Amino acid sequence: MTSIPSMIDHTLLKPDASRDMIDVLCKEAIDNNFGAICVNPYHVKYCKELLKDSNVKIATVVGFPLGANSKEVKAFETKNAIENGADEIDMVINIGALKDNDYLTVKDDIKAVVDAAHSKALVKVIIETCLLTDDEKKKACELSMEAGADYVKTSTGFSTGGAKVEDIKLMKSVVGTKLGIKASGGVRDLQTAKEMIEAGATRLGTSSGVKIVKDI
Repeated sequence: MTSIPSMIDHTLLKPDASRDMIDVLCKEAIDNNFGAICVNPYHVKYCKELLKDSNVKIATVVGFPLGANSKEVKAFETKNAIENGADEIDMVINIGALKDNDYLTVKDDIKAVVDAAHSKALVKVIIETCLLTDDEKKKACELSMEAGADYVKTSTGFSTGGAKVEDIKLMKSVVGTKLGIKASGGVRDLQTAKEMIEAGATRLGTSSGVKIVKDI
């Protein structure tokens, strides 16, 4: 089984994140053998320098946190992030378009990011489960697969709720082993982390990674 530390995306997406906070984040990621950090795009280039001698990947966010940007803007964000050193892109879907049953727009939106990544970066699709019905969650997962994404992800952590075990199970029932699944939002302790993994999560987005690994 994959070790829990390597499944953790050590996350700092607060708007007031300072260089000192980023320094701590990267040091913690190295010291605890986390798989990746997840930061806002502004910090990517700086993190690339801090992590250059480590195996820690750099994830950043696109269309964050609302997902309501145009696909062209999301594609530009993706290219820019990769140029600055991002290894992984966590993009938010067009939630309103999904609600409107405008599936072509949702798929094209995801595909614009996938195409911009050009196999240089993994693409994780944030579907924001707390705003969706079960049928909409399933459809979002299907569209993510069709668009060529690598992962589906539960949440931004900036909306009305985070990851739930039942949502991970639902997403797993759709994507199977074709896509990874990232549980994000509210994963704050080892017990919750284990529950998410047991339900099918293959990555954990959390700002509580240090606390989680201390309890292993």
